[in-house]
Amino acid sequence: MTGAGPAEARAALAEAHRDEWGVVFGTVVRLTGDWELAEDCAQEAFARALPAWERDGVPRRPGAWLVTAARHHALDVLRRRTAERGRLAQLAAVEAVREPRPPGDERLRLVFTCCHPALPLESRVALTLRAVCGLTTREIARAFLVREDTVAQRILRAKRKIAAAGIPYRVPPPGARAERLDGVLAVVYLVFTEGYAPSDGSTVRDALAEEAIRLARLLVAEAPDEPEARGLLALLLCQHARRAARVDADGGLVTLERQDRTRWDGELIAEGVALARTAVAAGGPYALQAAIAARHAVAPVAAATDWAAIVALYDRLLALRANPVVALNRAVAVGMRDGPQAQLDAVAALGEPAELAGAHALPAVRADALRRLGRAGEAGAAYRAAAALAPNEAIAGEYARRIAELGEPRPEGADLAHIAHDQSELP
Repeated sequence: MTGAGPAEARAALAEAHRDEWGVVFGTVVRLTGDWELAEDCAQEAFARALPAWERDGVPRRPGAWLVTAARHHALDVLRRRTAERGRLAQLAAVEAVREPRPPGDERLRLVFTCCHPALPLESRVALTLRAVCGLTTREIARAFLVREDTVAQRILRAKRKIAAAGIPYRVPPPGARAERLDGVLAVVYLVFTEGYAPSDGSTVRDALAEEAIRLARLLVAEAPDEPEARGLLALLLCQHARRAARVDADGGLVTLERQDRTRWDGELIAEGVALARTAVAAGGPYALQAAIAARHAVAPVAAATDWAAIVALYDRLLALRANPVVALNRAVAVGMRDGPQAQLDAVAALGEPAELAGAHALPAVRADALRRLGRAGEAGAAYRAAAALAPNEAIAGEYARRIAELGEPRPEGADLAHIAHDQSELP
């Protein structure tokens, strides 16, 4: 190999961080049982990679290079600890690093371990996003709409709980798997969301979304009779099928009704719709969201969307999860079924819920209804409020486009989206 330029090495390292962090981290956890050491060794491996890859070239298998570097660093640390403390357990860990077991699927082991029921749900999700996906505490905090130090404390407490309780690093046996499934599904969904609508402001992060789909497929393979696992996979497939049509040539967002549906992935849609049909009868939240996404996926054009069916599905979802986010999505669907005044009334009925404080979706949904009612001045003010709250430039740019077009005739019901089943699209 010849040396790589700085730009090439950085790009390769960034891609490896997205794709391989969980494998590197999980390998050291499996071999040593020490979560703090695993994070230190993973970080050290990535730190060593950049100068090495600039000097020697990007390796053919970057993940394998990183795993080896992390293992070697763990071995060095454990040898020093053994020399300093003389602990037989540390020496045994050294031998484990020297002769590791077959790696299996490190990410799946990590997910189930992070989602142990002894951990609070918030800690399970935060730890998994950190351990499996390598997200920073800042990115996780944005996903949760909480402070960074809150996320950091959740992760730290989760690691300490795992160590203190001796929680095993493994995929649990079938009899113990059901109690973990809800937490695992929530984690996989948030991982997908971080890839589909990244908190760092980029438009998409396909590798992360595809990793979530891979994890969802593994869960379905592990629990084929669990409708919520099938529902989650169906939801992810129906959303991910639209990835090629979601951005324009300049990287701007293309909202659902403006997308070129010939660019949607028909195979993913067919698989997702079939899974949704088998799961929806059970009526779980992921199955219902999948059924909503499937209704959009099968509509050949936006105008053919079955809004009555979608409202009915939102009613069922709202009965399970009576929260303002679902209610806001239902307001959009009601507006498409019954007209903009019905949408405006439904939004007004929500008031100003704390869960939506600081979120761009609420003023945007209000703006859409006002625009369709011909109240351009009020719509512009609401769109400007939404733009001020937009989490990234792509979404802010979409609101700017709408403001600019307010004086032009627009098709009825344009520029709508549904947060619950597609958190990246715009209302």
